[in-house]
Amino acid sequence: MSADLFAVSSLYADYGFFADGGRYEEWLALFAKDCSYQVMPKENFDRGLPAALIFCDSRGMLEDRIQTLQVASKYNIHTDRHIIGTPRITAAGSDSLLAEAPFSVFQTEQEGETRLFATGLYRDRLVRNGSGLKISQKLVLLDTFSIPSLLATPL
Repeated sequence: MSADLFAVSSLYADYGFFADGGRYEEWLALFAKDCSYQVMPKENFDRGLPAALIFCDSRGMLEDRIQTLQVASKYNIHTDRHIIGTPRITAAGSDSLLAEAPFSVFQTEQEGETRLFATGLYRDRLVRNGSGLKISQKLVLLDTFSIPSLLATPL
């Protein structure tokens, strides 16, 4: 289990590093070919409501979001900083595992003001491949519906 925990920790470290650095091709490479990415308020999740703020049910949809982000970022210039807590493996099998980790994302505007952008919990299904782990299903559970601005930022 400790090898799995190290692999998950490394994957989450890369996830935040690539997203924060605008290295979106490398960020996308962390996802399996068959993948989904959802950003959902915890309130909806707890009530069993399927409404997500972002729902990408394919790799192509995720790639489209990144292209949109690259255009939108020209108008909303800021720096993101992901702080990802220690992950926890909730289930492990021979070909996949379930993991979760708390996160926060801070944004710093061009003027130098830093503010908390989002907090929540990652709940992920990760699949094993020859080179490690890939994200098959990413559920970003937000602690609140209230996001202060542009939600193009990868959470």
